[in-house]
Amino acid sequence: MAAHVLRTAPRRRIRLDEHLPVDHRLSMFYRIGAGLMGLVLLAFGILGLIDRVGFFDTQGDKVSGLSTNGALSVISICAGLLLFVGMVIGGNVASTINMVLGVLFILSGFVNLALLDRDQNFLAFRIPNVLFSFVVGVMLMFFGMYGRVGSALPHDNPYWRSRHPEQAEREQRVKAGAELRAKALDRGADSTGSGPAAAPATAPAPAPLGEGRSGR
Repeated sequence: MAAHVLRTAPRRRIRLDEHLPVDHRLSMFYRIGAGLMGLVLLAFGILGLIDRVGFFDTQGDKVSGLSTNGALSVISICAGLLLFVGMVIGGNVASTINMVLGVLFILSGFVNLALLDRDQNFLAFRIPNVLFSFVVGVMLMFFGMYGRVGSALPHDNPYWRSRHPEQAEREQRVKAGAELRAKALDRGADSTGSGPAAAPATAPAPAPLGEGRSGR
């Protein structure tokens, strides 16, 4: 009955810091990815606003080899700030923000590719912008999915433990038992070696020279 309840109980959403330290390499990786990509987007957006291009100017202006206008600059700044929020929070939040924005950037690349040289090209996209959107999207998805999606995740990974709770519990019990046995062996070795050392056997002292001739 108890086993049935355990199997049918709804799975609780996993949080990174429930199984691993806050500064675990996964959380740090998500933070670094969000921070780097956020810095790139924020710089691009600020440089675009400095040129004071029209908000929906379809001709745009060049910033670091990319075309931009006021709308694209504001969107870039908002995306960069959102990534900085994910960097500060870390953990699952940073990973999810990276993945969601990565998908949106890839979709934006396809949509704006279809709108090139049309009047509806309100973000002033050009081919370099499309390629940039694809590259940023793929990088963000990589930074968000690393260690979270895959068929060869290590068993100490929190996402693997969430998807395989019964096996993770068995492995935890086996590990705990092995640690207890190792501690017991260490205590036994310490108690055996800490007793007083046995005194070494000594040869009997030789009898005095005159004692053997007392009968004479």
